[in-house]
Amino acid sequence: MKIRLVRPTEQLKEQAIKFRQEFFDNHEMVINGSELLDQTESYEDWLKAVTANTNIETVNASWVVTDTFFAVDEKDKIVGIIDLRHTLNDFLKDLGNCGYSVRPSERRKGYATEMLRLLLPIAKNAGMKELYLSVERDNEASIKTIVKNGGKHERSFEFEGKQADIYKIIL
Repeated sequence: MKIRLVRPTEQLKEQAIKFRQEFFDNHEMVINGSELLDQTESYEDWLKAVTANTNIETVNASWVVTDTFFAVDEKDKIVGIIDLRHTLNDFLKDLGNCGYSVRPSERRKGYATEMLRLLLPIAKNAGMKELYLSVERDNEASIKTIVKNGGKHERSFEFEGKQADIYKIIL
């Protein structure tokens, strides 16, 4: 399994729309780590927003600097998406520095673990010392992904009526 992280581009529009549609076709309306790709009708508007959010000068006033990457396989198919929030504000303190999703047809192949592994040096190069990741307690696959990448349980909390945990990865 060989994947790489790439920034969203106009050239990836058609693939990104198919990626999003696969979640919807599987009755999944939330795509974690997608910086609202699941809520934006226009790929061009989404691309403009995620590009602006990578820079302190142009980041949306209600967001934090965030890098968003598609995970693409050796055939250049988008298999997942992951984001990196450089800082945490009050809203994000229980959501963490990173969110990710793997397209339904590509799950259980190790992509999430590899996506997070590839993101860690990017976070370190951005000057971050640690990453906080949140996960609902019943999401065993994501817990395994985080633990395989060095995540240690930090604290628990309740999110939308469900028990959740924050894990910390030291970079």
